[in-house]
Amino acid sequence: MRSTAEARRITVLNAAVSAFARTGFHATPVTAVAAAAGISEAYVFRLFAGKLGLFVAAADTCFERIAAAIEAGAERAAGGGAEEILDAMGGAYAELIADRDLLLFQVQAQAVTDIPEIAQVVRAGYRRVATFVQDRSGASDAQVQQFFAYGQLCHLIVTAGLDQVPEPWARALTAGIRHP
Repeated sequence: MRSTAEARRITVLNAAVSAFARTGFHATPVTAVAAAAGISEAYVFRLFAGKLGLFVAAADTCFERIAAAIEAGAERAAGGGAEEILDAMGGAYAELIADRDLLLFQVQAQAVTDIPEIAQVVRAGYRRVATFVQDRSGASDAQVQQFFAYGQLCHLIVTAGLDQVPEPWARALTAGIRHP
């Protein structure tokens, strides 16, 4: 059984991902995260080293969820070749980013990588995911690069709602891309 502090920490991190997803690092006060988590701002500061510590922990949680999802996708394609495994991991990621908060949080985190601590956690997250993708799939560097490029394209399609735009340019960008 989890301790109260561990359970609260998870609750706060989930609230932080949602709050920061909507208004970003700079515009989101810790009070908003605390209110969403149903606890006091003082308790958030007991759990995390300030707003920056909270954001970094939320980013780490985000990448943990991504890693778990693509690992589950890879398991579904066990025994397949690199392309099949990459496709299964991509499908699992597409399902994951149907959670708009998780997707928008990633976009917000990338937008503030001028802050060294955030850049460090974002790089560490991508290192973990890219290393897993390549090791598990056996894909080449070019295949891994394409996998991530499609992931970023998926971000654009979902955040901008391009799958709802009935124009040739939008169809060109969304062709062959699937999302739940």
